[in-house]
Amino acid sequence: MHVLVLGGTTEARRLAELLVEVFPAGARLTSSLAGRVAGPRLPPGEVRIGGFGGADGLAAWLRTHRVDALIDATHPFAGTISFNAAAAAAEAHVPLLALRRPGWVPGDGDDWHPAGSLAEAAAALPALGRRVFLTTGRMGLAAFAGLDELWFLMRSVDAPEAPYPARMEVLLDRGPFTLDGERELIRRHRIDVVVTKDSGGAATAPKLAAAREARIPVVVVRRPPVPRGIPVVDGPEGAVAWLREHFSRQGWATADPAQPSG
Repeated sequence: MHVLVLGGTTEARRLAELLVEVFPAGARLTSSLAGRVAGPRLPPGEVRIGGFGGADGLAAWLRTHRVDALIDATHPFAGTISFNAAAAAAEAHVPLLALRRPGWVPGDGDDWHPAGSLAEAAAALPALGRRVFLTTGRMGLAAFAGLDELWFLMRSVDAPEAPYPARMEVLLDRGPFTLDGERELIRRHRIDVVVTKDSGGAATAPKLAAAREARIPVVVVRRPPVPRGIPVVDGPEGAVAWLREHFSRQGWATADPAQPSG
């Protein structure tokens, strides 16, 4: 019994923690991280870091390591690996589940401007503000590189690489973030527009509440769709339930995490 989790997210780490509790003796759990973040928080179980070499490479890995189930718990915007996972799972005949945290939903007082891509978000900015809090991560900054009339506060875990906006201050930080902290960032840097991806989750959501309080617009980049035909759950517990059902049909039993062990 071998489960491969494509991870790197809070939900993937939590899933790994649950699985080491419920797996029977002899079962194997491997979490795969893309390796794009220096010093990642490692989940329990086996961990591999780095790409697979596309869909064909992942399919070969699934066969070589006799993977029985594949869970795509990557970031909601990791579109390439998700489509590679779908192709590889189909080629290797391995069941695949997508774990995606729910997206954010605007509330009363929010001034959200949906965008279909980073390029579309960049095109919307000149009409919305001049001092931008850019929280889309260090990848894809080229979309904003030509906006020389705007000033950017760019926050990411690791330092960005060019091309990026000429007038930009970099803030290296890792969530979770607090509402008080986000309020202070917006006030101190005189931010008048926020750009974010619809990543969902609580760790980075306080910026949305701070923007609402400050009455400033937020450009929200829509997340890419999950590959067609792939079942989706919105939390680690749902992924455990899916695995229970899958493995029970093959005669394998998992422990109940609600029951104390030993």
